Amino acid sequence: MATADKTSKNASPAAALQRPPAEIQYAAQLARLQAQDKDPRPPGWALGLKAARSFILGDAALDIAPKIVAPVASIERMLVTLATGRGLMLVGEPGTAKSMLSELLATAISGISTLTIQGGASITEDQIKYGWNYALLINEGPSPRAMVPAPLYLGMQQGQVVRFEEITRAPLEVQDCLLGMLSDRVMAVPELSGEHGMLYAREGFNIIATANTRDRGVNEMSAALKRRFDFETVFPILDFDRELALVQESSARLLAQSGIPKTLPEPVLELLVSTFRDLRGAPAKGDKGNGGGDAAMDRLTAVMSTAEAVNVAHAVGVRAWFLEQREGSPADLVDCIAGTVVKDNADDRAKLRRYFEQKAAKRTGAHWRAYYEARHRLP
Repeated sequence: MATADKTSKNASPAAALQRPPAEIQYAAQLARLQAQDKDPRPPGWALGLKAARSFILGDAALDIAPKIVAPVASIERMLVTLATGRGLMLVGEPGTAKSMLSELLATAISGISTLTIQGGASITEDQIKYGWNYALLINEGPSPRAMVPAPLYLGMQQGQVVRFEEITRAPLEVQDCLLGMLSDRVMAVPELSGEHGMLYAREGFNIIATANTRDRGVNEMSAALKRRFDFETVFPILDFDRELALVQESSARLLAQSGIPKTLPEPVLELLVSTFRDLRGAPAKGDKGNGGGDAAMDRLTAVMSTAEAVNVAHAVGVRAWFLEQREGSPADLVDCIAGTVVKDNADDRAKLRRYFEQKAAKRTGAHWRAYYEARHRLP
C-alpha cells in the first residue's frame, strides 16, 4: 500500500488522465514553438501560421512529430480561413480524425482546446451561450454574478477558438444562434442591462465545427449559416504505409497507457489495416496497381475508419495481454474485429465472412494463413 500511495502522490496530473487534451499532452512542444516563433501572428493567436502548421504536421528540426496525416495545402487553407475570421467547417466520413484536427487547430491558435460543444438532439441554446445560477438569480435577479458562461460566451470573452462537434446533430434553432456571433461578433444578453447587455468578441475568437457526411442530413444547416463557414473535406488516408504507421503509433500509445508492455506485431497490424482498407474499398498492401481494391468485394455499412482500426488494435493487445500475458495474434484480431464490423446491420456479418473466403484466403504469408484459419471464431 505504501508503494501505491507514493506512486500516486508523485505521478503527474496528466499521467492519471485517460485522454489528456492536446495543450497538456503537447505542452513542451507548444512552449518550444512559441520560443522559436519570430513570425508575425494574427491578432489574438498564440502561434503564427507557420508555427501552427509545424505543430500539426510536425517539424523535424524542432523534434516535433506529425500528429495527423493530412495534405500540407489543406492545413494551410484551414489556418488561413481561421486567420481571416471566417468559421471553419470540417466535413468527412466518420473516423477521419475531424475532431482531432479541430482540437489541434484550436490548441495551436488559442493554446486551449476545451471550449467544446458536443452537438446532439438534446442540446439547448443556453448550453452553448450562457445559463444561470438559479439560487443567485432568485435572490439577486439577473446579474453578471448569477450568470454561468458556456463555451461560446467564454470563447468570445477571452478571444479563444470554440469547437462545435457534430453540429448537424444539433437542432436548427441552436445552430442558427451562431449567426450573430459569426457575422457581427456580438452576443446579446437581454437579461442584463448597460455594458453587460452586449458581449463583443475579442481578437482570436472563432468557431471550428465538424460534421460527418453520413449525418449531414440529420439537421441540415441553413443556407445563411453555411455562408459564414468555409468548408474543408477531411479524407481517409490514401497511402497504406502511412495508415499502417499511424495505427502502429496510436495503438502503441494506448497499450502503454493501459499498462501493457507489448505492442502488436507488425504482421498483425498489417492484417488489420489491410482488412479495413479492403472493406472500405481502398487499396491494401500489394493492391496498389489494381485501381483501389477488388471491385467485387462487398462494402460494409459499418465505419471502417483509421480511428476504428486503432480501437481494434488496442482491443487485440488488451485481450492478448490481460487474458494470456502474450502479444496479439491473428486469431485475437478475428475475435476483436467482429464487434467493430457488426453493429446495426446483420448483413455485415455475412459480408465479413465472405471477405475471409474471397480475399483473405487468397493472400500469401503465414500471418494471412493463420488469419484465415481463425475465421471460425467469427460470431
